[in-house]
Amino acid sequence: MPLVKGNTIANDTFVSVADDAELPAGGDVLVSAARFLPDPAAILSRVGKVGVIWPNNRDVDDLVPHLDKLAAVALVFPSFRDGRAYTQARLLRERHGYKSELRATGQVLRDQFVFMLRAGFDAFEVKKQSDAEAFADVAKRYSVFYQPTGDGRATAFRQRLARHTETAGS
Repeated sequence: MPLVKGNTIANDTFVSVADDAELPAGGDVLVSAARFLPDPAAILSRVGKVGVIWPNNRDVDDLVPHLDKLAAVALVFPSFRDGRAYTQARLLRERHGYKSELRATGQVLRDQFVFMLRAGFDAFEVKKQSDAEAFADVAKRYSVFYQPTGDGRATAFRQRLARHTETAGS
């Protein structure tokens, strides 16, 4: 599956490890929440970055104590109609201050890229190469937003207020 990160197709350094497979001694791994939560210390103590694949039906509060040690959190979209991962992304970015990679995985569709970016996702596992290639164009299409969200961009109101403050101070 192509990985889009930083508005470009990127090499994925993470390897997804099945629950019944042995963890490699080194290298970057993505493990399921079911594998991670029973013994996070053992998984985090290995050499390499650790990421967790977090299902959208699980509370992100269970992950919060470990956020500062995780290099990636992959939130799952099991269906394009299921938007719970958007809420999880915003909670991780806005409430819990998660700064590392926030990856969208599962049913990641090109017409949802902008919404995912706005929710705070910065990496996307897409099914089609054509979607990965179209990402940069989709991401650049909109430059002004009215609603505040997890991506940190100033809203239209904040931009206008900043311009007004600059001109009033001159």
